[in-house]
Amino acid sequence: MEQYLEFKGISKAFPGVQALKDISFRAEGGRVLALLGENGAGKSTLLKILAGDLSADEGEIVLFGETQDFTSPYDAIKAGISVIYQEHQMIPAMSVMENIFAGALPRKKSGFIDKKRLRKDAAEIIERFGLPIDPSVPVGRLSIAYQQMVEIMKAYWRGSAVIAFDEPTSSLADAEISILFKLIEDLKREGKIVIYVSHRLAEIFRISDDIIVFKDGELVKALSTGDTNEPELIQAMVGRDIGDTFVNLSRNTQIGGTLLEVRNLVAPKVNNVSFTLKSGEIISFAGLVGAGRTEIIRALFGADKLISGEILLEGERVVFKSPAEAVAAGIALCPEDRKEQGLILLRSISENISIPVLSRLLKFLFLDRKAETALAGAAVRKYSIKTPGVDKIVMELSGGNQQKVILGRWTNEKMTTKVLILDEPTKGIDVGTKAEVYQMICNFAKQGIGVIFISSELPEVIGVADRIYVVHEGCITGCVDRADADEESILSLAMTDAAAVGG
Repeated sequence: MEQYLEFKGISKAFPGVQALKDISFRAEGGRVLALLGENGAGKSTLLKILAGDLSADEGEIVLFGETQDFTSPYDAIKAGISVIYQEHQMIPAMSVMENIFAGALPRKKSGFIDKKRLRKDAAEIIERFGLPIDPSVPVGRLSIAYQQMVEIMKAYWRGSAVIAFDEPTSSLADAEISILFKLIEDLKREGKIVIYVSHRLAEIFRISDDIIVFKDGELVKALSTGDTNEPELIQAMVGRDIGDTFVNLSRNTQIGGTLLEVRNLVAPKVNNVSFTLKSGEIISFAGLVGAGRTEIIRALFGADKLISGEILLEGERVVFKSPAEAVAAGIALCPEDRKEQGLILLRSISENISIPVLSRLLKFLFLDRKAETALAGAAVRKYSIKTPGVDKIVMELSGGNQQKVILGRWTNEKMTTKVLILDEPTKGIDVGTKAEVYQMICNFAKQGIGVIFISSELPEVIGVADRIYVVHEGCITGCVDRADADEESILSLAMTDAAAVGG
């Protein structure tokens, strides 16, 4: 039987948005087909239709010559389709092994779960991936990177004929990415149909055979990977040449005095960390997955309890017992997991933006809805958020536009943000929007805001930050100015024990 998946005339509309318009293409077995496009171009909508999460308004999906009619994700899984979303589809309180085999847990003749076999089968899959994960540990206790790998293990175990990856490397370090790419090569050799969505063009050229480019819900280009290059793809995606992103940034040249000073900070997974941040400066924490970057800023933000150390804001010692106290003092955080920790997905854009300033939007003890709408409207215009209106539910926005909503929350006219912490702000965002975010970060610095920028992508760390603190196992192993920074030196520090450099 010929192995192929075909989309025929797929269209899908949401209120005020034509998400997909007459999409037709074919994916062949034994090849990797990459889907490219800006946030909101329609890629994720197409994957949700493939997975049975959404129904197309028009068109059909043909798998191995047979037209499919998926009314639920279960139908798609039965047909041999697995979609690994950027947002994890797991139950945090359940163990790794229970999540891998969810829906098909091995059972004894008595009907009870065979835990011994469950652990053995899960351990074999984990060993196949070469990762130090305990099968019995709750998934919620794993790092986001390892949670993503568990999601991939689940799809691998199913033995699906079609496996679609939606931004699978957005949380992964180089070691995990190498494991993933080796797995994809194995899937190709087995004749599987692989669909791969990523905004990282280097990955696309490394792993794909064919490329489909989307723009504004339409298919604008289909080509073989070997017959194209990055400038051509970027032009097709964004409709313009974005040039050298970092060279073209308009930076702050008026960096002020010390705004934030952290001395000998000790907290869970944080060991004796000290650093400074000046007014109008952008600093970055770089390091491998699990290095402790996020833990440092959680402690700073009052999300994790301090064991010892001092935090000085504008020269005054502060102690934050909660994130609310940090926000009141002028420290804001855009978290790595924007869907779980940054947004109320079932609420509107205006409600998400107004959360920290509700007390300033009161009129005779009642919320002034007109003022709230005006505040959100200003953020929509300032950050070019693609939406038919401020009442749009945030869950229905693309990842890039969701990130802009969080930025609008912390930088609106009612806020007095002094320190803005951005944890992986470009995760899952297309190249065009990334360029916008980089310039936004520089603009925040021009306003005198001190910015802490965390990213797993070293080129953007080097391209955006004024100074780079390198973290290894909860310690800072070095600080490098942008002018002196290169990937080799940062990686060397990221793998260096703090004791070796006198930490």
